[in-house]
Amino acid sequence: MRKKMIMMFLAMITLMVYPVSAFAADGPTAPDLQIGLDTAFTFLAFILVFFMQAGFAMLEAGSVRMKNAGHVAGKTVLTLAIASLCFWAIGFGLGFGNGNGFFGTTGFLYGGDTQAASFDSLAFSDVTLNVKFLFQMAFAAVSLAIVSGGMAERAKLSVYIVFGILFSVVIYPVVAHWVWGGGWLAELGMQDYAGSTVVHLTGATAAVVATILLKPRLGKFNKEGKPVIIPGHNQVFTVLGVIILWFGWFGFNPGSALSPMGGFFGHVALTTNIAAAAGGLAALIASWLYFGKSDIPAMLNGVLAALVAITGACAYVEPWAAILIGFVAGAFTFMTSQWLERAGLDDPIYAFSVHGIAGMWGAVSTGLFAAPDLISKGALVGDAGLFYGGGFHQLGVQILGVAGTFIFVAVMSFIILYVMKLVIGLRVTEEEELMGLDISEHGTYGYPEQMKLIAESESKTLKH
Repeated sequence: MRKKMIMMFLAMITLMVYPVSAFAADGPTAPDLQIGLDTAFTFLAFILVFFMQAGFAMLEAGSVRMKNAGHVAGKTVLTLAIASLCFWAIGFGLGFGNGNGFFGTTGFLYGGDTQAASFDSLAFSDVTLNVKFLFQMAFAAVSLAIVSGGMAERAKLSVYIVFGILFSVVIYPVVAHWVWGGGWLAELGMQDYAGSTVVHLTGATAAVVATILLKPRLGKFNKEGKPVIIPGHNQVFTVLGVIILWFGWFGFNPGSALSPMGGFFGHVALTTNIAAAAGGLAALIASWLYFGKSDIPAMLNGVLAALVAITGACAYVEPWAAILIGFVAGAFTFMTSQWLERAGLDDPIYAFSVHGIAGMWGAVSTGLFAAPDLISKGALVGDAGLFYGGGFHQLGVQILGVAGTFIFVAVMSFIILYVMKLVIGLRVTEEEELMGLDISEHGTYGYPEQMKLIAESESKTLKH
């Protein structure tokens, strides 16, 4: 019964996303069925990646204080809307349109499947262009969600809007073009299957620049400069958010195959899952050794860091290597997050450690572990890794891609944010930060009853 329901569901999606005219009176041909199945598969992957925004909302809202929870959750919808419209208008053309080695010059104000000739970089698959657009748009929205997480609890709402627009237009699409749109890194054969560099390192680099320019939250560091723990208001939310993100990652990575045929997506799903498991355990162990107690937020960040790292490598590496990649990502992310915090960086969701440093490690890992059999089986780009006899060539390409992406995104983000700081300011006032961004930016709390009780209790304390 369950099998029949699943088949009916896939058939319904195929009819929705693939033109009915393809199934003529004589019956569908084998190529028609193939295109319909691939398109339905990719559309399901888009749904999973799109649903990751719910995970970001839960994770980030749970990681901040109650007085900012509604603001942080709400801006997730805001940035999703911005990414959707900006990627449609300009980002898709800049990222995947025909052009030069640095950006695309065709396909702006995307008009549908009839514009396929403007996107040669996407012609390798027969999935309809509309669904390819939706899939890539969801990736762009994830990258922007990473940026906004690093600004939590002190950035003005206007900063999310202005920087979100510019990030979606002139930063993310350029990096996407370099690697996936036929740009200069694609010509060199850079390996980034689903976005360790394009999505995660890009978003995290912009986030760390914003974090530095915004400066720490009030009360984050004491007079001696040592970090003070500011716990999130709901750890259950953060756990649920990570589970949703882990679930959505099966659209992110296996969905990038754009087809269920041949079953290669199953290998990608396997490496994705076991890497995440290894990362969570590694971070938990690292926190236990460091604090003397097992830290749940550290474990959650370890899972996410491993997922970030395996995102670029999932199609290129064997299962044993995936476990190693995930384990290193989880442990290293915990250590770097502690070091960066002691160095004075106030990153509320550890965006740079989880998505940036782990993204770098994921990109470099294929230069070490890319297996020639998988490159051939999956029709993948680039050469074998160092440990498979490929020498240092692919490793060098990966390091160059990481360095080029980091420098470009850091410079562009700094210019944009610094100009914004001079013109409109980046941070709310001290008074607004103390009262919370829910009330100062939106006029209402995400938890109105609880915050009212807290305010009344504080008032009584002051009177006594």
